Amino acid sequence: MSFYGIAGLFISSYLWCTMLWNVGSGYDRFDRKEGIVRIFRWGFPGIKRRVFLQFLMRDIQSIRIQVKEGLYPRRILYMEIRGQGVIPLTRTDEKFFTPREIEQKAAELAYFLRVPIEVF
Repeated sequence: MSFYGIAGLFISSYLWCTMLWNVGSGYDRFDRKEGIVRIFRWGFPGIKRRVFLQFLMRDIQSIRIQVKEGLYPRRILYMEIRGQGVIPLTRTDEKFFTPREIEQKAAELAYFLRVPIEVF
């Protein structure tokens, strides 16, 4: 029983620290004048606390929507970058987006970036 209690304390402290440090939050900046996309996210404390990605708009291949329905529905918006793979733009644990909202966000972003939308 003490093993499960200690394991529970470690897991709860990890989750509380994740919430207090605001891990995963950040912003996306799309600058059409410069043709640059900047993505910033906060990580866990340490050397790589700040995650900063910067790439050219012409390297964006498409906007992807991943939809999984069922007991735990997931609707995630990704950006596919040439040579770097896919980068999630929405939090992977957000379940509050309706299909209409995620489709509208993807359509607005794809129209702004002038790229196609892919649905998976």
